Amino acid sequence: MSVFAVAIDALFADPNLGVDAVYRVGGADPAVPVRVILRRPDRVGAFGESRIVAETTVFDVRVADIAHPAEGDTIELDGAVYRIEGAPLRDGERLVWSIEAGAA
Repeated sequence: MSVFAVAIDALFADPNLGVDAVYRVGGADPAVPVRVILRRPDRVGAFGESRIVAETTVFDVRVADIAHPAEGDTIELDGAVYRIEGAPLRDGERLVWSIEAGAA
């Protein structure tokens, strides 16, 4: 295991960052328990000459926990269900997925 993998595991295990969630392929059971790091960044987009600021929901999930997340899969966190939107992206070390999601 690389030093980066050890560091990632420590971050996800930290109760100040990582939280327990449930992942479902296609939104259906069986449910897979995972640790996620939740981010809610604002994204800025343009529409003509106007700037639009939109809230987003992004989950960071270890590649070791979810091999192939896809659009339409769901993540449940604290009773709220989020549907994966778009293609999940991996970090440079290929250890963490960044998954953008919206309310299901």
